[in-house]
Amino acid sequence: MEAILKHFRAAPLSSGMMAFSILGLLITAVYFKRLNPSWAFTFFLIFVLIFIACVISMRRAPVEALIEADHHIKHSHKKIVSKMR
Repeated sequence: MEAILKHFRAAPLSSGMMAFSILGLLITAVYFKRLNPSWAFTFFLIFVLIFIACVISMRRAPVEALIEADHHIKHSHKKIVSKMR
């Protein structure tokens, strides 16, 4: 088990994914009684797993990869805008 955890690398997830999971949990909580119990539990479970993945990503993901991805997106946008002109 320790060998698996030693080589574990978390992917950097966006903050939109965290917002999506929180919003999904809130909507599921509001409509819990209106939904079929199996559907309500399934939605709740999925959004909780997404939330846990986001928390793990915030804690363990390498920041350098996220900065590099942001840098790539910013420069690719400039290329697209310059081609449109």
